[in-house]
Amino acid sequence: MPFIRIDLQEGRPAATVRAISDSVHRALTEHFNVPLRDRFQIITEHKAEQLIYENYLDIERTNAIVFIQIFLRAGRTVEQKRAFYARVAELLVDNAGTRPQDVFITLVENTIENWSFGNGQAQMLDLPMDQWK
Repeated sequence: MPFIRIDLQEGRPAATVRAISDSVHRALTEHFNVPLRDRFQIITEHKAEQLIYENYLDIERTNAIVFIQIFLRAGRTVEQKRAFYARVAELLVDNAGTRPQDVFITLVENTIENWSFGNGQAQMLDLPMDQWK
């Protein structure tokens, strides 16, 4: 049930943008048990001056930074989250040529009553968990 927003500087090849998208989804399926068909992403490309970031925590970031914001149901452990962050960075290095220093991830957790997947319904409240696939 995650909803993902990916923000990056404009100008990357479409194949690279798709590799970023695929890598994030793969890590979600591997570490958070997200079903393969549960994929909702918005990818927004920005002009350079619209992305503002510093070298906070002494991390040297470049204009290749990728901001990844994930809204998801609460319940993952700290260990799962750490492994997820590492896996996303690894996949973006391998599949999209992104430096790990340029991978910025935030998780925004909520509860199942905060989701409607269409039809004006709160499906997660009404469907048994085994049908969330």
